[in-house]
Amino acid sequence: MSTLFIDADACPVKAEAERVATRLRVPMVLVCNGGLRPSANPLVSLVIVDEGLDAADRWIAEHCGPGDMVVTADLPLADRCLKAGARVLGHDGEVLSAANIGARLATRDLMQDLRAADPFLRGGGGGFTRADRARFLQVLDRELGRALRGL
Repeated sequence: MSTLFIDADACPVKAEAERVATRLRVPMVLVCNGGLRPSANPLVSLVIVDEGLDAADRWIAEHCGPGDMVVTADLPLADRCLKAGARVLGHDGEVLSAANIGARLATRDLMQDLRAADPFLRGGGGGFTRADRARFLQVLDRELGRALRGL
């Protein structure tokens, strides 16, 4: 059985993920350091980990595996989950895979170095849009369906 794990502390698509999980009848686990209310949905559970650097990431990486789906914007966590056999999806609907995670991590590291060298360099894009939510919903539905079918 597949499980949908959500790196929930800063996830902007928790409600959308819950809609898809409910429709497909997949258990969903929200993992965070606290501050979230438990869902009344019986398919949704809330795991609150100890405060600390990457505690939620460690929990998710240790509990996910083949057939599971992880939603996160954290690229090092995504890499660990992929290595554990899980599928990974970013908040923006990007499917992360063994084929693209290396380049994404390298770009992340390069941008960190550039920002450290030039404090006036600003990154980031626009806000999270309705189109971003729609894309996420469509891709999560497709990818979680594939996971359930073993594709």
